[in-house]
Amino acid sequence: MYHLLPQSKPQVHDNFSLSETTSTGSIIPPEFLHEAVFSGDRFWEIEAAYGRVDGVVKTATGYYGGTLKKPTHREVCEGRTGHTEAVKVVFDTRKVSFRYLCDFFWETHDPTNKLYLNFGIKTHYRSAIFYADEDQRKQAQESKVRQQMKLNKRIVTKIIPGGLDFCLAENQHQKYYLQKKYRLCEILTLRSTEQFVESNTACKLNGILAMDGKTATDWLERLLRSHNLPKQAKLICEGIIEEFSRNDGEEAATANAP
Repeated sequence: MYHLLPQSKPQVHDNFSLSETTSTGSIIPPEFLHEAVFSGDRFWEIEAAYGRVDGVVKTATGYYGGTLKKPTHREVCEGRTGHTEAVKVVFDTRKVSFRYLCDFFWETHDPTNKLYLNFGIKTHYRSAIFYADEDQRKQAQESKVRQQMKLNKRIVTKIIPGGLDFCLAENQHQKYYLQKKYRLCEILTLRSTEQFVESNTACKLNGILAMDGKTATDWLERLLRSHNLPKQAKLICEGIIEEFSRNDGEEAATANAP
């Protein structure tokens, strides 16, 4: 029942500065840029899912809620810091609301998984929405109630005060799916953690490359039309589209084989 949605409708800490531009290069006035922090299972998938949301400008994976200032992934996984894997989302409020981001959250993972109740004991994973103010708290809680009414299992997600330092995860955990296409990253000059975090193009590409099949093909073709990518980057993306189409055709042929 729970899987990453292939599509969607439509305050910043020192180590996560805003680059207020979109794919077209237009500047977003800072008063329209807000942030939200979500946690739910592995941050790779959560980051990719939010990267596909129209109005999301940037995403970053990191560690949230603990006491250590600069934890490593290993330390967090060992449960020695009190952090959980989390994703920070920077969004344009003219295009998408915090309410929608909360409603979308339930589709990115299984919020009824009882494993999350063992956070801090047997796991560093938790399902949580971190709110910045009372209005966000109410919206998150109302979203949870709406989702709970659709299910016959109890949602274990916590609605928790934010305001803590968001510690960026190591470079290899930023834009995980995009980094598998190392040549594309090289052409787009994406090497450092900051470059992966600050790039709107990286945000969108990572979300698409987490998918496969015709859905990924359609999304990537739309991105090529909307983003002004370098010629070599476009050629690599066209090759990825061909690969997606070829794999999709092979799977269809296998399924129809006698």
